[in-house]
Amino acid sequence: MIEEGKIKSNKSFKGDYYRLDLLAPMIAALAKQGQFVHLAISGLRDRILRRPFSIFDADGETISIIFKRVGQGTEAMASLTPGQLCSLMGPLGKPFSPGDKDKIPIIIAGGYGSAATHILAKRSPRPGIIFMGAKTASDLILTDEYEKLGFKVFISTDDGSLGRKGFVTENLADYLDSRETELSGASIFSCGPIPMLKTLSKILKDRGMKAQISLDQHMCCGIGACFACVHRIRDDKSESGWRYARICTEGPVFSSDDVIFD
Repeated sequence: MIEEGKIKSNKSFKGDYYRLDLLAPMIAALAKQGQFVHLAISGLRDRILRRPFSIFDADGETISIIFKRVGQGTEAMASLTPGQLCSLMGPLGKPFSPGDKDKIPIIIAGGYGSAATHILAKRSPRPGIIFMGAKTASDLILTDEYEKLGFKVFISTDDGSLGRKGFVTENLADYLDSRETELSGASIFSCGPIPMLKTLSKILKDRGMKAQISLDQHMCCGIGACFACVHRIRDDKSESGWRYARICTEGPVFSSDDVIFD
């Protein structure tokens, strides 16, 4: 559906990251964890195209997104003020399946991926663990928000500026190996860069585990018409054993053992 969302607030969150809250009751009522909205700013069509943003939160009649000011479009978004309107298409995409209350949820988030998994953690039937990774400390966001939800937070940065030095997947692998029996029935979720998801999938496969992963791909139409965001997934019905799936409609969430990264 398309809904005109009225901006309630638009505030700097951390560094170049912003939190945008919009009054969009129809979309908020339907939004599920892992879904996204396709956003366009009214009156700025010559400067910004409709673009996808993960739903950070949906509370009452309000949806929230986290974005980073990195180019012309997000620069325009950063200047939006309360009362202005944004055209929202959504909620779009296949969501994360809810976690089982009898299984501990484990989230692996790379960079901005922590914004996409926040609503998943908020709606989780029980607190769990999140492994957060980024290139440097300034790119880590939402650590306090996850702690407020009761999640235990493990941090990794590539440069060692905060938490453990190294990749978030290395931190996860060591944790899994130290608690193999305890975590054998965990519900695992992840969102982040494709290289991180590729490594994560191998780590889990080697240990007889799998995860629900949200693929981060460039999208154009957001409704499966343009085929710009396709990715290879396994398909036993296909002669080749695989096919292209549209991330915007068949995803963004897939099982890690279905995605082909090579």
